[in-house]
Amino acid sequence: MSKALRDVRQVGSTTVAVPAGEVDLQQSPGLYREMMAVCKGKPSKLIIDLREVSYMDSSGVSTLVEVFRMVNGYGGSLILLAPTDRVRSMFEIAKLDQFFTIFEDEQEAMKA
Repeated sequence: MSKALRDVRQVGSTTVAVPAGEVDLQQSPGLYREMMAVCKGKPSKLIIDLREVSYMDSSGVSTLVEVFRMVNGYGGSLILLAPTDRVRSMFEIAKLDQFFTIFEDEQEAMKA
């Protein structure tokens, strides 16, 4: 894996992608490329586990919006898992917490 994604794993028909560290203007292009590569497999459900993301700026949020558009475009579903308070605040400020499906519990996200 690269610096942007620490892990990508398959759990049944669900793909779980785990970015880590700071998702900022410098890291967002790499995350975008790697997430587009994941999306090429057209997972029916894609969970982006944000527990290891310590910081995200607007470029990171924009990257996730683009991933959402791609997944939505082929009929899949996207779930964000357990963003830290700092990251969640970015979604709340942009009112995107109402746009994305966000779960705090991985088991609940898997069932969704």
